[in-house]
Amino acid sequence: MADLFGKLESEMKQHRLTIVFPESGDERVVEAVKRMAANGVIRPLLIGKAEEADAALQKLAEEGKILFRHPDTEKSMDYLVRELVDRRKGKTDEPTAGKWLRDPGYYGTMLVYTGDADGLVSGAAHSTASTVRPALQIIKSQPGKHRISGSFIMVRGDEEYVFADCGINITPDSETLSEIAIESAETAKLFGIDPRIAMLSFSTRGSAKDPTIDKVTEATQLVRQKAPDLPVDGELQFDAAFVPEVAARKAPDSPLKGRANVFVFPNLDAGNIGYKMVQRLGHFIALGPILQGLNKPVNDLSRGCNADDVYKVALITAKQALAVNSHQHA
Repeated sequence: MADLFGKLESEMKQHRLTIVFPESGDERVVEAVKRMAANGVIRPLLIGKAEEADAALQKLAEEGKILFRHPDTEKSMDYLVRELVDRRKGKTDEPTAGKWLRDPGYYGTMLVYTGDADGLVSGAAHSTASTVRPALQIIKSQPGKHRISGSFIMVRGDEEYVFADCGINITPDSETLSEIAIESAETAKLFGIDPRIAMLSFSTRGSAKDPTIDKVTEATQLVRQKAPDLPVDGELQFDAAFVPEVAARKAPDSPLKGRANVFVFPNLDAGNIGYKMVQRLGHFIALGPILQGLNKPVNDLSRGCNADDVYKVALITAKQALAVNSHQHA
């Protein structure tokens, strides 16, 4: 873990991207923002008023290490309203857009959309829906992507895995599952994990019969068609995906050989329960949900997060923003 985030810190210091934090009243967010500003890894933009912040934040703002913006003092509000109306293509009128932009989440998301910031991190004090809804309405998905999904990077020592979808899609069909798998592989690569994807089920290679299993096997075939270079297998039970000795008995010809590191769950029940069990019983750090498939990075926090989680998700967001910027300018 130290190696992963040490590398991220070194890389982000060279770029000093701007990340928005709408929850300036949350102590965990404030603590994380002070740390990233002092370390020079990110330039945080807090949705708040500098004069209402504590002395340490005010000093960092005076030094240019933290930015403050607030709807009450926004000089470009008329411009933001017009941009939001245009983005919504007639679905939202100016009075409604103006009301939306009084909300820190919508306001912060618009700052990302207009290029005033590179990404956004929220969710410490709000539901996932409060973070995701503005992103879907304003940032929207990348061209060719039909769904966004939520992955977690699970870290314990030098062990690093990607779990998905653990936060967004409740009952994904085979097409959506295949997209989740490919996006999760991209997330893994972004953070130096060489992806080996397991499409999880309660069945291994036909050991049980059910339409939910058929969905997973169909998704596996779609991944192979769309991304033939990705190592993927399914349907697999977790032990057949993760334990080489079990894989040798249950799926001896599996390309994963029981060494999967990207785990795609068949539905949100399994994904959400699975990551929380591994986090709490296995003492893994769970970072996310990292939203995949958006035009620009917006990431959610668990309301059970601590300041260190906020700091690390901000680094992840900055890394995603760097990748998006590189792709757009390629």
